[in-house]
Amino acid sequence: MAPIVETFVDGFHDTVAVEMMNYNRLGNTELLVSELSLGGGGFGGLYGEYDRDGAIQAIDLALRSGVNLIDTSPWYGQGHSEQLIGEAVRNIPRQAFNMADKVGRYELEPARMFDFRPERVRLSVEHSLQLLGLSRIDLLQVHDLEFCADLETIVSETLPALDELRQQGLVRYVGITGYPVSTLKEVVKRSKVKIDSVLSYSRNNLHDNTLESFIPFFRERNIGVIDAGATSMGLLSPVDPPDWHPASDKLKQACREMKQLCKSRGFDLTRLALHYFLTRPGVTSHLMGVTSPEQVRQDLEMSREPISAEETVMLREVLDRFASLPAEIRHWEATSTDNYWEAINKAKGNDKLSV
Repeated sequence: MAPIVETFVDGFHDTVAVEMMNYNRLGNTELLVSELSLGGGGFGGLYGEYDRDGAIQAIDLALRSGVNLIDTSPWYGQGHSEQLIGEAVRNIPRQAFNMADKVGRYELEPARMFDFRPERVRLSVEHSLQLLGLSRIDLLQVHDLEFCADLETIVSETLPALDELRQQGLVRYVGITGYPVSTLKEVVKRSKVKIDSVLSYSRNNLHDNTLESFIPFFRERNIGVIDAGATSMGLLSPVDPPDWHPASDKLKQACREMKQLCKSRGFDLTRLALHYFLTRPGVTSHLMGVTSPEQVRQDLEMSREPISAEETVMLREVLDRFASLPAEIRHWEATSTDNYWEAINKAKGNDKLSV
């Protein structure tokens, strides 16, 4: 039987579902968070259109089933994710969930996409709280900090701004997020502000297990590890990933071939990917992106039921095939930041030409 955590609300929760949920302490905070958490990227339209009513039902179902951590960001649909989540939790007991949000990444236009200044942090949190309809954010995270021109800005300005909000009671805990796990580690080593969690994505799945070697470092420092990207932002899902996906053509092709291989043998690559993701050791909470009740039920089922012996054999073959790929194409560590700075420099060049 799962412990009855502080987020349990008699009369709201499905008690049986809560008893089947595992909970882990987030670092050395007071938060016991569900092993499965709810990602808000899909609610911002990052992966295409979705049914709004279905998304609200998905949030309700997840929370009633014992999921008690919701993660979102102003970047997800430029506020649309926060707004939808705010609508979904309006009539749900505040005790029943922990809200994680972010600062630092905002607009689609490259020149206005990132802003890590302390004054922007404050304005961002105030706006997020308004959209969410809440008076407090439980975990506030610096979003994709690798895009900051100088990490010293994160260490000496951004994180102290989050700490100030923590002291004021608007925020309970502070975290950081990003794709390069080595950058998360560097910021943890340099920060004088207590960091309670790190959020990594697409670095602990079938084609890339980079996060695994860093987990001991974070856990030794009592830092919670939130893991996202079960399908590597669509690479391992049934359909092709979105056009903006930064993976190389070689990795995308390898993933397509792996889907076909699994299908030809009667297996589902996405199911194998979900199982692998949900069983990675050392992770505090596995962040799942959903937009429908059906997806919530699927993720809950995958977290409770082991795969078959035949699927286990297929999974091992898939892992071996991915491991045989050159290391440099199994991830896209520098691609996103290189593309971003290229767009920034191009925009600056056009501005000069127009003067």
